[in-house]
Amino acid sequence: MTDPIQEQLIAARKQQILDAAAVVFADKGFHSTTIRDVAKRAGIADGTIYNYFDSKPALLMGIFERMRASILQDAVLPDPASLDVPTFVRMFLYHPLMALKQDNFGLFRIVLSEMLVNDDLRQRYQSQVLQPMLAGVEPYFLDYAAQQGIGELEARLIVRAIAGMILGLTLEYTLHDDLLTDHWEHLPDVLTTFILHGLTPRTA
Repeated sequence: MTDPIQEQLIAARKQQILDAAAVVFADKGFHSTTIRDVAKRAGIADGTIYNYFDSKPALLMGIFERMRASILQDAVLPDPASLDVPTFVRMFLYHPLMALKQDNFGLFRIVLSEMLVNDDLRQRYQSQVLQPMLAGVEPYFLDYAAQQGIGELEARLIVRAIAGMILGLTLEYTLHDDLLTDHWEHLPDVLTTFILHGLTPRTA
């Protein structure tokens, strides 16, 4: 039988390490950071980190997993039948966009740049962050799509198109687009309108 107090201590130590890693990665960059840097920031011995995370990529994925869990926890998913189309689309855009707004762009920039050259990190991101996130969203979206007469394949592609839109905008933000920086909170409404109506003239 697992000791609940021991579980709490393990969880607290993991959070302590991830908090330290987030600060050091944002400050020094992923490539330049060492496990020793993270351990020093966390106030623990170097070897202690390996009791919880097997490598630097595992640390970075731990940070993103925490972000993903936070997005899903904060997302209130009502009965799909109770939502009109604009409300449903906006809901799926709002939570990931606003989660990224909370001082996480620096970490996103780091992981994206490293994924382009680091196969291990890319595979970890795919299996530990992207696929679980899609798996959490897709069944709910498929349920709603079926009610709207949208086929399963089309609905699954739509989920990925929306995810790609969020990814692209986040990348553009990290390149210091001032317009996005100043108006990020407006994106859920703007994108909902664009997805539903495209560039067709608005009617009263």
